[in-house]
Amino acid sequence: MTGVLPTLATALVFALVLRGWPSPGAGDDSPWPVSTPEEQGVDSVLLAEMLEEIDEAGHDINSVTVIRHGSIVLDASVVPYRLEIRHVVHSCTKSVVSTLIGIAIEEGAIAGVDVPFLDLFGDVAPDNVDAAKETMTLEHVLTMATGMDSHDSYLYRWRGIDEMARTDDWTLNALSFPMIAEPGTRFDYSNTASYLLSSALQRATGMTAEEYATEHLFGPLGITDYTWPQSPEDVSIGWGEMSLLPHDMAKLGSLYLHGGVWDGEQIVPAEWVATATREHIPAETLMDGYGYQWWVEDDGYFMALGYAGQYIVVLPEQDAVVVFTSELAEEQFFVPYELLQRSILPAMESADPLPENPDGVARLDAAIGKLAAEE
Repeated sequence: MTGVLPTLATALVFALVLRGWPSPGAGDDSPWPVSTPEEQGVDSVLLAEMLEEIDEAGHDINSVTVIRHGSIVLDASVVPYRLEIRHVVHSCTKSVVSTLIGIAIEEGAIAGVDVPFLDLFGDVAPDNVDAAKETMTLEHVLTMATGMDSHDSYLYRWRGIDEMARTDDWTLNALSFPMIAEPGTRFDYSNTASYLLSSALQRATGMTAEEYATEHLFGPLGITDYTWPQSPEDVSIGWGEMSLLPHDMAKLGSLYLHGGVWDGEQIVPAEWVATATREHIPAETLMDGYGYQWWVEDDGYFMALGYAGQYIVVLPEQDAVVVFTSELAEEQFFVPYELLQRSILPAMESADPLPENPDGVARLDAAIGKLAAEE
C-alpha cells in the first residue's frame, strides 16, 4: 500500500454508503439497511482506527463487514478486492455442511446424530473396521472426535488429503483410516471428516451437498453467486474450496444469529442452531471449543473459520455478525480475531444509540475510501 489519498469522488461515494445509500457489492436487494455506527450503539472512531491499522500495517485483509441490530455499520474492501467479488472461504465450508446435515435430519433423510456413521454408507466396505469404528456416530464426525488417524489438517501439512487425492474412491479411503482413539475422546481437526459428512449427506438425500444447499439453504437465503467444487467421485468437497460473496457469508451468520430464521421462515431448526454452536469437546487449538463444525469461544460467541483468515463471527450478546475475508499468511491467521477483540467488540459500547459523532463518521468514511482507492 502506498498511502495515496482517495479522490474526492471516491470519498463521497463511501460517505454516502454510511448515510444510507446502497452498500457497494450488496446490490439493491441487500437484506440490510446501512446505518451510521452510532445509530446502532457502535463507536465509529474505534472502527476507523481499526481500518487505519489494517492500512498502515499492510495486513492482507480483503474485506470487513460488521452488521449490528440488523444494519450494516461497516462495509469495507481493500483494492483490488471488491465486495461484489466471490472469495474462497476455505473451512467456513464445513459450517455450511453441518447446516445441511441439520436440515436433512429435520427432513427425515437422516435419523439423527446418534446413528452409527458407517450405517450411512450402505455396502461400502472400508478397511480397518474394528469395534471402535463401529461405535463412531454421526455426532463424533460432526465434532471432529472420530478417533481415526486422518493426519490431514494444517498440523500435518494436509498429508492425509494428498494421500486421498491419489486414490479413485475418496470416501472409501477416508473411511479406511485406522483408529487411534475411542470416538468422542479426542479432538483432532480433520478435513476428511468434513468430506465424509458431505458424502454421507449425498447418500442420504440422493443429492450432492451443493444441490441440497441450492434447494434448502442457499435458495431461501437468496445466495446465487457461488461455486462449490466436486471431487472425482462427484461429492461436494466438504472441507473447503467453496467461494461466496462477503455479504452471503454474512447471511449465514445472520441466519444463525436469529436461531435459523430468515425473512420470517425457519430455514434451519432452532434446536440444531443451538446444539451445533455450543461446545461439545474442548479444542484448545484455533479456539476454545468445537461444536458441530463451528468453533465456540468461552465468551459466548461462535464462528466459522477458514484458512488464510476467513471469519464468520456470530455475537449473540451484541446482536451482531462480523465477516472478514483475507489472504493472510499462516502466522497471521489470528489478525482478524485480534482486531475483533481489540477494536470491534469494544466499539459496541451500548445496545442503544450513541450520540451522533459526525467527525468520527467522517474519519471512518475516509478510512474506507482510502482502502478502496489505493493501488
